[in-house]
Amino acid sequence: MFKVGEKVVYPVHGAGVIEAIEQQEVLGEVRSYYVLKLASGGLKVLVPVDAVEHAGLRCICSCEMLQEVRRILCDEPSPWEENWNRRYRSNMDKIKSGDIREIAEVVRNLTLRDMGRGLSSGEKKMLDNAKKILISEVVLAKSITPEAAAEELHELFMKRG
Repeated sequence: MFKVGEKVVYPVHGAGVIEAIEQQEVLGEVRSYYVLKLASGGLKVLVPVDAVEHAGLRCICSCEMLQEVRRILCDEPSPWEENWNRRYRSNMDKIKSGDIREIAEVVRNLTLRDMGRGLSSGEKKMLDNAKKILISEVVLAKSITPEAAAEELHELFMKRG
């Protein structure tokens, strides 16, 4: 069970801080909910306490994990799936997993492809979303601003040439 003030990640939405644990009645059923304030955009989300595992809510990553993410971002891209539909689905599954390593792979692969041949509008939107999720976790894990986290990410890719 998480506590008020803990930094957590909610898959697909990004990182945030648990502001409260509240009882709410929804469809005639009273349940406990975590009130999560997301780092990007300040959106508030209610996550049922009894469905945390199913929702994929997890603690923010460690500094060691951030180093692993940095290595992933600097690695060579994964082989490019030519079938757009399969590639899109695979990337979406990685984002939905909530695993920062898999999200970093999506950011790396799509960014490098965008720097080269370019991306479709759907993949550009996916890249923007994956970057927001990644940046939101870096912001909370390192206690830095979103701008500083975005700049770090940008610099990693600019060093590649």
